[in-house]
Amino acid sequence: MLEETSFISEARREQIIKAAIEALDDIGYVNMSLAKIAKKAKVSTGLISYHFEDKEDVLNHTLDYLLKKQFEYIKERVSKEGSAYDQLIGYIDASLAYQGTHSINNVALIEIIFNARTPDNIPYYKLSGDEEDPLYTYLEGILSHGIKTKEFSEVEPKNVSIMIQGAIAESMLINGKQFNLEAYKNDLVKMVTKMVK
Repeated sequence: MLEETSFISEARREQIIKAAIEALDDIGYVNMSLAKIAKKAKVSTGLISYHFEDKEDVLNHTLDYLLKKQFEYIKERVSKEGSAYDQLIGYIDASLAYQGTHSINNVALIEIIFNARTPDNIPYYKLSGDEEDPLYTYLEGILSHGIKTKEFSEVEPKNVSIMIQGAIAESMLINGKQFNLEAYKNDLVKMVTKMVK
């Protein structure tokens, strides 16, 4: 019975987080409230308060959820590749595919990172915590492996990881029909290939 209760509780929390993502996409962080999240989730604010401490707690869990979903999506696709080079190209492909197919998640992520603040009033994007971003770490691992297997030249994995992630993140900020994500991916792959080979 306890497992069933836990499963129901987790499902309810995910429902609220998904509603928060929709609300962030629709009205943005500044206009966000528990009442607006509740309306999107079709639940009472009291139910949200049962599962989360306050709005900030909902949004912190939403940020964790968004980062986890993105990482899982990319890792699942990259893990099917064999060589370090194929993994690297798979990483770029999966990352940009995620940007293209999960735009609502991207908006929510940007809204939280650029608007949320710590209790000391520090914006999230200025935080430099001890925890490494799992995507950077994962990409660094692919690059380091490629250097060990001699598939890649002696590049600095951390620097190359930052460059690739920066190019991927920048594509998230560009909207509109004028932007061709496939062409962007092809150009990025060519550039990265020249850098690492």
